[in-house]
Amino acid sequence: ALGLEGEEPDEKPVDSAEDLRNEVLQFNTNCPECNAPADTNMKLVQIPHFKEVIIMATNCDACGHRTNEVKSGGAIEPHGTRITLRITDPSDMTRDILKSETCSVEIPELEFELGMGALGGKFTTLEGLLKDIRELVERNPFTLGDSSVPSRTGKLQEFIGKLQEIIEGKTEAHFIMDDPAGNSYLQNVYAPEEDPELKVERYQRTFEQNEDLGLNDMKTEGYESEGAAGR
Repeated sequence: ALGLEGEEPDEKPVDSAEDLRNEVLQFNTNCPECNAPADTNMKLVQIPHFKEVIIMATNCDACGHRTNEVKSGGAIEPHGTRITLRITDPSDMTRDILKSETCSVEIPELEFELGMGALGGKFTTLEGLLKDIRELVERNPFTLGDSSVPSRTGKLQEFIGKLQEIIEGKTEAHFIMDDPAGNSYLQNVYAPEEDPELKVERYQRTFEQNEDLGLNDMKTEGYESEGAAGR
């Protein structure tokens, strides 16, 4: 009657991890283009048959700049991953793809390689990533702009034409993703069965690849005893 006795909660306590998966977090940042205040949305997403990733999207109301970036929600895998897809049908363009910032891309038929770090981390479709590659080539002033060399311009126009044929499903090609960190993914449309056109290989990283990932100088065992001995 005096209000001294607390009421028992009717609802069960919410799991903080599960609550985070269902919530879109928003925080204030600055636009990378015009430096105006902008909002960045962040969401934890579970990719089927793979792992959790963090998707971040920034929209600037001042200049209209929009970016989206994907970060792996887990640690670096013990082995690197090499994924090879043989593109044989236009429906392959709808496959989901996660390209981490440590992943390189290769299309042997076009003699094309996209290095680690280019385009950043992306969660899109195969068609979306190929279009991003095409736009990356078209925007480069040293390839097709005022600073370009005429002899090189013709070859790049030919490259863009062949890439467009692959996007439209008119040409078969191999699409290879090589991620030393093992955090990239290409959808298996036959899951949980094996995909006849998709090959996933796990490999031991080289010293140079571990160096690029900063793993050679990383010590995770025995550092406590060493620190105590040095005191």
